[in-house]
Order: sequence, then structure tokens, then C-alpha cells
Amino acid sequence: MAMQTVPFGSRLRQYWRKEIRPILILALVLFSVRSSLADWNDVPSGSMNPTIIEGDRIYVNKLAYDLKVPFTTWRLAQWSNPKRGDIVVFYSPYDGTRLVKRVIGLPGDTIELRDEQLIINGKPVNYGPINAEVSTQLPVKEQQRSLFATEQLPGHAHAVMAIPGRPAKRTFGPIQVPAGCYFMMGDNRDDSFDSRYYGAVPRNRIVGKATDVVFSVNKNNYWLPRSQRFFKPLDASGS
Repeated sequence: MAMQTVPFGSRLRQYWRKEIRPILILALVLFSVRSSLADWNDVPSGSMNPTIIEGDRIYVNKLAYDLKVPFTTWRLAQWSNPKRGDIVVFYSPYDGTRLVKRVIGLPGDTIELRDEQLIINGKPVNYGPINAEVSTQLPVKEQQRSLFATEQLPGHAHAVMAIPGRPAKRTFGPIQVPAGCYFMMGDNRDDSFDSRYYGAVPRNRIVGKATDVVFSVNKNNYWLPRSQRFFKPLDASGS
């Protein structure tokens, strides 16, 4: 009996239906979820030290404020806005880079910085001692050259640091945050490229709220895991 051969085109279509198409559909679903619902963000720099340190991978809740069309910044629905003290992920107005910073000023606020002293709407922000556990997670050299404190934002306390020996923008403003925009700053005040340089961030450039460290590796020590930071809520020990 003669063997019946299947035409190449037919085999290709079968392969597409049974193998390729299901994988593409699954990938589309997964990437859509990352784009609209939840994501993670690797932190390569120290601009949010000591709250977030290099090697942390943080969880980003993209439903914290609104629902967007996948792969875009178009909002389908909005139920909240960033609050002062929130750590948010956004696209920089300067060059479009995805950044992680803290919301310091809300629309209409007047923001001023005088010799590292933050002033919001004419009222100086108070500073207090920091929980030692926060700073000791940084490299020893970083600890030795830095100053640490707990910044008491209205309704929110969090850790900040300064590096006295580094040239930085320690005096700024006053400026008023435009309507529909937010003033962002890094917790590492002397090593952060933030709203002091590129201005307030429009609401539609905000991706979501960063809430937890999912896992962390020490890039300065053979990429070993920092298990004490796994699944740690951000700001959990800032004061």
C-alpha cells in the first residue's frame, strides 16, 4: 500500500494551530497582564536608598490608581490618585525612562527645599531618628559617608538619606506643582535625578504604585540573595 504524504503547506498550518498559536496567545495574555494589572521593576541605581536598594526587584500594582489599555498609557477607568508618600513608577518627562520615586508634592502644593530641609506649603517638614536596621542593609562605605533620618511627611513617615560630600541640589524652589501633576523625589536626596531637575510629572505618565520588595540580590557580593528583603513591604521599617 502506498504511503500518503501530507503536503508541506498543510503540515505548516497544523503546526501553527497546534504549537505556535497557543504559545503566542499565552504570551499575549501574560504580557497584557503585566501591562495593565501588575508588574515588577528591577532597581539598578541607589536613588531610593535606603528604602529601596540596588538589586531589589519591586512589585508594582498597576491597578492602584486606574485601569489602562494594555501596552498604552490610555486610561479606561480611574478610581484613585497618588497620595503624598506613595512610591510610584512613572515615565520620566525628561527622556521617557521608567523611574521609581516618591510622591512629595500633590497638584497645587508649593514645594521648597532649603539646605536639605523640605518645606511643603510653607510648613517645614520634621525629621527624626531612623531605625538602624534600615541603614545597615547598605554597603559599609555607603553607611559611613551618609546621614540618615526619618522624614515626617504630612500623614506619612519614611526613611531618607543625604551624602554631604557629594555635589547636589540641596536648595530648590519654591515652586507650585501644576494641576494634574506630581512632584517626585528620591529618598537618597543627594543622588537622585528627580522633579528638582525635570519638573513635576503629569498624572498620565504614572504607571502604578510600588508596594513590596519581591526579592533582592547583592550585586556587590557575587549576586547572592538577600533573603531578609524577600517579600518585604516598602517603608515597613522606615521609622
